[in-house]
Amino acid sequence: MSTVDDRLIEILHEQYAVPLEALEQARDVQRDKGGQLGDILLQRQVIREEQLLEALSLHYHLPHRAHLRPSDVELDLIARVPIAFAKRNVVLPIQIRDGLVEVAVADPLNFPPLDDLRILLDHNVQPVLSTATIILGCINQVYDQTASNRAEQAIEDMSVAEDVDASAGEWDERLDLLDATDEAPMIRLVNSILYQAARQRASDIHVEPFEQEVLVRYRIDGVLYNNMTLPRRLHSGLVSRIKIMSGLNIAEKRLPQDGRITIRTAGREVDLRVSVIPTAFGERGVLRLLEKGTRLFSLRDLGLPDETMTVVDQLIRMSHGIVLVTGPTGSGKTTTLYTGLSQINTSDKNIITIEDPVEYQLKGIGQMQVNAKINMTFANGLRAILRQDPDVIMVGEIRDRETADIAIHASLTGHLVLSTLHTNDAAGAVTRLIDMDVEPFLVSSSVSAVIAQRLVRVLCPDCRQSSPMSQDERIKLGLDEGSAPATIYHAVGCDSCMKTGYRGRKGIYEILLVDDDIRSLILSKSDSTQIQKLAVEKGMKTLAQQGAIKVLEGMTTVEEVLRVTLQEVAW
Repeated sequence: MSTVDDRLIEILHEQYAVPLEALEQARDVQRDKGGQLGDILLQRQVIREEQLLEALSLHYHLPHRAHLRPSDVELDLIARVPIAFAKRNVVLPIQIRDGLVEVAVADPLNFPPLDDLRILLDHNVQPVLSTATIILGCINQVYDQTASNRAEQAIEDMSVAEDVDASAGEWDERLDLLDATDEAPMIRLVNSILYQAARQRASDIHVEPFEQEVLVRYRIDGVLYNNMTLPRRLHSGLVSRIKIMSGLNIAEKRLPQDGRITIRTAGREVDLRVSVIPTAFGERGVLRLLEKGTRLFSLRDLGLPDETMTVVDQLIRMSHGIVLVTGPTGSGKTTTLYTGLSQINTSDKNIITIEDPVEYQLKGIGQMQVNAKINMTFANGLRAILRQDPDVIMVGEIRDRETADIAIHASLTGHLVLSTLHTNDAAGAVTRLIDMDVEPFLVSSSVSAVIAQRLVRVLCPDCRQSSPMSQDERIKLGLDEGSAPATIYHAVGCDSCMKTGYRGRKGIYEILLVDDDIRSLILSKSDSTQIQKLAVEKGMKTLAQQGAIKVLEGMTTVEEVLRVTLQEVAW
């Protein structure tokens, strides 16, 4: 054991009263598995980052920084230090003070990188202690500021005479976009578009050609925002570069094409599903971003209230029956199904899915991909799954009567079937199945519940503003005029939320439980309005009512709830 670790333990115990037992346990972990003692203490939550930095500062007699912001860093210094070098050695030049360059370091005894920085910056350096987490986070933010100018610079670099198709280049797979140093302007432009989309939490990138320009838009939290407008002459090279990256045929411009890209950005690995279609002004591309390694949510993370969460947990643990999740495209149906599967994914259950496409890999679950070219449809795949002795089946979407019939018969023979439908509310799912010519007695005997859902944007906690609820807002939310006065919040916009006023999304849910009374209405072919009315009388909260609750809780706004529940907004 090093004297550094001995001294660190002594300081932490004497100065911060950290129990010796906890420190010795961390030392045992270090002895067995290796690593830095300070990092182990942080992982085990024995100490805070500030305590570790102060203790190391006392030991090494060096200044320390518990916080690093991009505004603290001089960009002229960053321009002379490659990001790959900074990340590999966990060092970050901060500023020049009294003729010395302050350099944030996680390991002050790692001298070679400091010697290299002395040469790169042509100045003597002064180490300043910080943690690896703080330094790497600031590195990504600071180099992002320089990367944000790449698109504009790349456009300037592409003269009218340049062959933008030729500049599309080869695709160097899995290169971190922040590390990319390729000089081809078109490659820099596309890398910048992809990087900015990942940084801004975009779910989709739209590349849309028009007569005089090319529009690049990002969908963030379900809403499209203009990102940049490019000259029309860049369109061909831009699409060619995207096609090369996704393995598509750059010579084919008349037919739709689909492909995939895997990129790395700021240490994260992201899958992009690419769709290119021909339009009147050229090929239009949409890239769907799917982050690899995205953690699976729990039911609570989805935004379910406690009483609703209990109901959903009971539904996904049934031995048989059909549970349907409904809503428009992009309303989070797949995430809800994946979350439910992850909750019941145990060694005693055989779970198989058929999807189009398989968006995330779920460990321990068999996942099949629909492929129309070889006649691997939902119906054919579902037939094959039934021969695999499944306990739980997830069908990505019930699109036709054949798939519906097989799913229903699977549920009636002792399988739990989870699937989705495109309807506006929960009651509409029942009538949608009947419209597919599924017999009402089959629907009533197989469907256990329908969950309708929407995603509402969550107010940014850094800039939201409160105000008393007006009478007009009370009416829009469907609240009684005599209800108690309430304070609600409105979106403003700040740097933390990209000036949108919102950051992230949560679900609102409407759960229709099919009991004997609802089954009677289904058997009599009642319309969805009658089914919904009876369900509300039995205690079902509609999407609008759940949205009103979220507004009163301060999670979202009146306008956002009205937007996603398809009600008319009086702007």
